[in-house]
Amino acid sequence: MIRVMLVDDQMLLRAGFKMVLGAQPDIEVVAEAGDGAEALKLLESTEVDVVLMDVRMPTMDGVEATRRIEGPKVLILTTFDLDEYAFSAIKAGAAGFLLKDVPPDDLVNAIRLVHAGDAVVSPSTLRRMLDRFAAQLPTEELAATAELTPREREVLLMVARGLSNMEIAAGLEVAEATVKTHLGRVLAKLGLRDRAQVVVYAYEAGIVVPSHRPKV
Repeated sequence: MIRVMLVDDQMLLRAGFKMVLGAQPDIEVVAEAGDGAEALKLLESTEVDVVLMDVRMPTMDGVEATRRIEGPKVLILTTFDLDEYAFSAIKAGAAGFLLKDVPPDDLVNAIRLVHAGDAVVSPSTLRRMLDRFAAQLPTEELAATAELTPREREVLLMVARGLSNMEIAAGLEVAEATVKTHLGRVLAKLGLRDRAQVVVYAYEAGIVVPSHRPKV
């Protein structure tokens, strides 16, 4: 079973998500919290695999709570006018983000993906979000990218464009397991947690520019 915690200050929203998730044979909602501080307290005594986290809450918001969580994967809930919170949360360690009006099937699938070790990144939302912050990002690549092999750099660029491991494998004409190996090395060399942070890193390092074309 995938053990899920719901963190949102709106009780009705939590009830709706709980109803959807409770109907799944492999997902169980084991805890609910109304803010980040309450969530952290509950995590001290509750085994949780995935935290579904709102961003704007009283006492402690979702970004700060995400930064303090160790172990469980965090999926951030956001709306179109709160992209800056999602951006900050991904940098803080979230495995990805969803819109609050996400279709039930997409919500369930996202939880399963992050539980399996993947990340949920909406390319269109992320690109719009990063465009908004483009002026604040450095234009020179970070020194750590020099440690990447040419193939690892290719994988990094394709992940930054929002491609899945399967799509990357097809594009490079290699096995999907090979892509996972390369991605694992990229994460290790750059000190990143998952593919969501790879995307943010690629923009911050200047490897991918706001026009969505890699630098040459």
